[in-house]
Amino acid sequence: MTADKKWLFTLFFAAFISLVIFISSSICGLSSNTFTSSNKPYSAVHRGRGYPPAFAYYISGTRGDVERVFRLLLAVYHPRNRYLLHIGTDGSDEERRKLSALVKSVPAIRAFENVDVVGKPDANTYMGSSNIAAVLRAAAIFLKVDSDWDWFVTLSAMDYPLLTQDDLSHAFSSISRDANFIDHTSDLGWKEDQRILPIVVDPGLYLARRTQIFRATEKRKMPDAFRVFTGSPWVILSRSFLEYCIFAWDNLPRTLLMYVNNVVLAQEVYFHTVICNSPEFKNTTINADLRYMVWDNPPKMEPLFLNKSNYDEMVQSGAAFARQFGKNDAVLDMVDSKILKRSGNRPAPGAWCTARRSWFVDPCSQWGDVNVLRPGNQVKKFEESLKNIVDDSILESNQCK
Repeated sequence: MTADKKWLFTLFFAAFISLVIFISSSICGLSSNTFTSSNKPYSAVHRGRGYPPAFAYYISGTRGDVERVFRLLLAVYHPRNRYLLHIGTDGSDEERRKLSALVKSVPAIRAFENVDVVGKPDANTYMGSSNIAAVLRAAAIFLKVDSDWDWFVTLSAMDYPLLTQDDLSHAFSSISRDANFIDHTSDLGWKEDQRILPIVVDPGLYLARRTQIFRATEKRKMPDAFRVFTGSPWVILSRSFLEYCIFAWDNLPRTLLMYVNNVVLAQEVYFHTVICNSPEFKNTTINADLRYMVWDNPPKMEPLFLNKSNYDEMVQSGAAFARQFGKNDAVLDMVDSKILKRSGNRPAPGAWCTARRSWFVDPCSQWGDVNVLRPGNQVKKFEESLKNIVDDSILESNQCK
């Protein structure tokens, strides 16, 4: 082995060890501001079979995203769900304290204690593997803090919902709770040469400051021990599949974690490849990410920013979420007003909100039975879209092709 190759091997091995340590510390570093309150809920939260589904939302942002993360939290808030908010290492401790203060200003959140802010942040190097490490850490935290939820949803500060949580939970009540929404394909095309074969090292795994990924001059061969899949980085995953990824009762998730450690966009490869190479879970895939996005042609790294001109098509798309939005774009106000019925620093109201509706009273400052849903008009389009997507998956004997 030449000196250069020895150096590369040492560097890659060190990066992988850093990745393992990064995820193993997953239960540490939640905000010291634990959301306790003497205002205990008047309604008990019941989860599991026979009750509406519950979601675990991981909402991530970077420096300057505090208000956007908080607004997104309010847009998707429901007492039955769990939430983990994360401002990456490029944000300041002051921003994290501000986010914690905003969260604690909401009466329902103080009462139900179902929102946490990550106090010890992770790097969010979009191009490298530290991103998937942060997502796995979030999943591990959810499983430790409160594992009584059905689906794990990844959102960023540039996302926004297109329906209420009553709508989403009502629609998901009709499908198997083992379903995993992962947009995936094994037809790698140009991605094979530009994203899979190149060898990179993500310094976000071992450096305090965010820097660009390192690229090796050589490329590696495609593996023959497993088949690589790729697709959308935005996923909605079942609790059972995430338990498999975290606890890994066979070695596949760990093996693939080592492999994607040196992949350019690990979040577009990891879950897709794990699930499609797992005999236990490969037939639980629904080939969709339930997102509305508009792309350049040919597509770039991120979709185009959405605005008011996209509103009608966005609403008619039958998607659950859309991205990406500029900060406080007017189209978000349209979604709040017309779909979510939300205003100011208040949660989107649902059947659980019982306070009198007025411009100066938060309807969710009081609540009744949080296990009751009241879906709105937007749910019809989403239910139709969801049914078509699920039916198409059932027709396929094996989604992972």
